[in-house]
Amino acid sequence: MTSKKSAPSKKSGKTKAERKVRETPATQVPPQQTPPAREAPAPEVPAPEAAVLEVAVSPAVDAGDRERLLHGTHHDPHAVLGAHRVPGGVAFRAFRPHATAVTVVSGDLRVELHDDGDGFFSGLLSLTEVPVHRLLVTYGDRVHETEDAYRFLPTLGELDLHLIGEGRHEQLWQALGAHVTTHQGVSGTRFAVWAPNARGVRVTGGFSHWDGTGFPMRSLGSTGVWELFVPGIGEGELYKFEITRPDGSRTLRADPLARRTEVPPATSSIVHASHHEWGDAQWMAHRADTPVHEAPFSVYEVHLPSWRPGLTYRQLAEQLPAYVEEMGFTHVELMPVAEHPFGGSWGYQVTGFYAPTARLGTPDDFKYLVDRLHQAGIGVLMDWVPAHFPRDDWALAEFDGRPLYEHHDPLRAAHPDWGTLEFDFGRREVRNFLVANAVYWCEEFHIDGLRVDAVASMLYLDYSREPGQWTPNEHGGRENLDAVAFLQEMNATVYRRCPGVVTIAEESTAWDGVTRPTHHKGPSGSGGLGFGLKWNMGWMHDSLQYMSHEPVHRKYHHHEMTFSMVYAYSENYVLPISHDEVVHGKRSLVSKMPGDWWQQRAGHRAYLGYMWAHPGKQLLFMGQEFAQGTEWSEAHGPDWWLLDPSYGAEADHRGVRDLVRDLNARYRAAPPLWQRDTDPAGFQWITGDAADDNVFAFLRLDADGTPLLAVSHLAPVVRHDYPIGVPDDVPAWVEVLNTDAGRYGGGDVTNPEVIKPEHGPRHGRPAGIRLTLPPLATVWLRPA
Repeated sequence: MTSKKSAPSKKSGKTKAERKVRETPATQVPPQQTPPAREAPAPEVPAPEAAVLEVAVSPAVDAGDRERLLHGTHHDPHAVLGAHRVPGGVAFRAFRPHATAVTVVSGDLRVELHDDGDGFFSGLLSLTEVPVHRLLVTYGDRVHETEDAYRFLPTLGELDLHLIGEGRHEQLWQALGAHVTTHQGVSGTRFAVWAPNARGVRVTGGFSHWDGTGFPMRSLGSTGVWELFVPGIGEGELYKFEITRPDGSRTLRADPLARRTEVPPATSSIVHASHHEWGDAQWMAHRADTPVHEAPFSVYEVHLPSWRPGLTYRQLAEQLPAYVEEMGFTHVELMPVAEHPFGGSWGYQVTGFYAPTARLGTPDDFKYLVDRLHQAGIGVLMDWVPAHFPRDDWALAEFDGRPLYEHHDPLRAAHPDWGTLEFDFGRREVRNFLVANAVYWCEEFHIDGLRVDAVASMLYLDYSREPGQWTPNEHGGRENLDAVAFLQEMNATVYRRCPGVVTIAEESTAWDGVTRPTHHKGPSGSGGLGFGLKWNMGWMHDSLQYMSHEPVHRKYHHHEMTFSMVYAYSENYVLPISHDEVVHGKRSLVSKMPGDWWQQRAGHRAYLGYMWAHPGKQLLFMGQEFAQGTEWSEAHGPDWWLLDPSYGAEADHRGVRDLVRDLNARYRAAPPLWQRDTDPAGFQWITGDAADDNVFAFLRLDADGTPLLAVSHLAPVVRHDYPIGVPDDVPAWVEVLNTDAGRYGGGDVTNPEVIKPEHGPRHGRPAGIRLTLPPLATVWLRPA
């Protein structure tokens, strides 16, 4: 409360106390009354109702602190700025560049501080305790009322800092980044960033007109974390961190843990608070009921920006779930969703690891899409890219002036193929950044699986490097032991925290134990990497190579189709026909097939029938489900017009789409095709050596031994009365799928409704059946 003795005079309109603060020059501060530069803030109490103002001098910021604050190199601005008990009362100091006046307000107390120049303001009030106060900041003819950002205690506790320092903060995104919160009863946003090499860090954004001078952050001990609570700002604010490098230069950086960003090419981070209310409780409660390797798992791979170009996350949520549900896929796999500056990278060069791309909407919009997919009974997998990151100078590269997220050794930091930088997997804070990121997508966005990109490039020190361009590990080997430890930790953490989630490795080598649990030792004595599934790149390469041969030459390449069964149970496999196989001159799937248009479509259908019957899970990239003839382009996406009835392509493209829908339906209804995918007892060759006939026949068996017979005939002729050996305990067989059916665009060469076996040995079995094998077709049969 203002003292009655200090009532405003008619002449000046100011109290005597206010005038005295303004009129006492900073140069008169006695040295013994200058507060220590790093004195801790005292507890705050309300201002007394009748404060007697005996102001002696103005305690200006000393020259050293002033210089560091002006140049963005102060480690502890809270020890200098704000309000502090000092000899003679309470010192108030504010740093408000471009302000013409600053007034302290506490209850009825209203005191204008002395202008010390360069944006510094100060005053010494004869109070016994530090009051809760606000600031009135005058800019020209505008007065802005705000809380004093430097009166607040740190927003991060000792446990958070300890876990960050140890590299074990599994919910790192809740500690670092920008968070709308209420702190000490005041609403605002807390900012925190890891920058251990920085000489100083300031936060800047739209709220400061992109001048961070007045918002220096404090360093929280040896963790390398800088923190500041900025009152009065909330969600939607643009921000970045202004970092003073070790050499004194400055760099403006996006937040590595920003949960929302501007739409590229703009690069600012955005303060985000989620308001999405999930509606997928039933899905989440039951997704772990059956282990993924014992369940049906057919995946539709999607590039969201080009699936239907121009659609937002919410518009996609109205169309994608309905389409995928109709097609019968169990899961979608989304090519990288995390923010990336260049759309032509398809998301594989990430700058915003914690932010869904803003091209399609907000993080809550993306949650809405995932929610709607779950409500339609569809799992959501997401491509995750922890192998490397781009060199953009506003993102992670030399983030605080020195190698931080990348390896300090240039030979280990630069990725030889993609012009990017590799993460330093041996640094605990970097490993924590990535492990927590994997958990983040699963916990915050309910993602059901992470397909980890480019695992082989992480595992080998000599990946795409010539002799002399890499250094062996401590044992003299080529294995990247840091990357191995990271992948093991990531997988173990995700599986422990997120029941029902699956991790999938895109790994193209013969690395031992990719899908072996981390605690199970392999032949070499080392633990597995801990993935749930692995892309079977060998099967993909060999089978597509076989299908590309003219049928007359296929008998010389028969092994390309059978070799996959030599190693089919060495890992838990996914059979991928992904985007990588239908771009950059590789042609679309149907265009890989030889022959005329009819033969190409027939080969396409037969191949899909073979793929869905082969041990392993299935993945098919968008557009291949209706035999798109052109390569995929992110600029225009699938050629949906091919399905338009007015185009007259029902037999050509709609028929192939109908086959894929039926493949999924028959597959999901047939436990022999998925229940024992990782058990050698679930597969038996009938004939794997009929090279001259281009025939492959095998049984799939469920847990009870119930069989499904798959026969692929990849020659362009009809074979009548073709003998196939079968078990003698099945009295009759029925054809459940024939890729040559007329409704799929085939020649409609089919078999009788019921096929009875004949006694007598066939293919080493006591009984056999005789089939009519359509040209370039796959048929499935089950017990009648």
